[in-house]
Amino acid sequence: MNIGEAAKASGVSAKMIRYYEQIKLITPAHRTESSYRTYGDNDVHTLRFIRRARDLGFSVEQMKALLALWRDRSRASADVKSIAREHIEELERKAAAIHAMTATLKHLVKHCHGDDRPDCPIIEEFANQSEEAPPPAINSRFGLNGLKTDHGGR
Repeated sequence: MNIGEAAKASGVSAKMIRYYEQIKLITPAHRTESSYRTYGDNDVHTLRFIRRARDLGFSVEQMKALLALWRDRSRASADVKSIAREHIEELERKAAAIHAMTATLKHLVKHCHGDDRPDCPIIEEFANQSEEAPPPAINSRFGLNGLKTDHGGR
């Protein structure tokens, strides 16, 4: 099947499939004489695996490790479990950071009059924040306010 068909069958966009090939998360597709990519059932199965791992927020590096373990029939399930546990801890840290950001914003919104006056505690908080205050601890794969972004697979 061509890349569009593989994308539809796997739920991974053609753009992401190309990106995953570029970063060597998946092996490059076979090419026809006219240089079109072709994919088989095993490729689609791998792409579905990746899509599910991405849906759960695993990083590219974690997915590389999980794919290697998936392909290794002599793997120890403890290795897979270890990666999943580390990811849970990372997700819990991010959830706590998002909760703290939400609480801060709720507090600021509660104290903003939201009227025609220029006084606004939200703007004042942003403007008066100390330069020494660190930003919330959010992994670089996450964008503004820790919300997941789609940066070409990152």
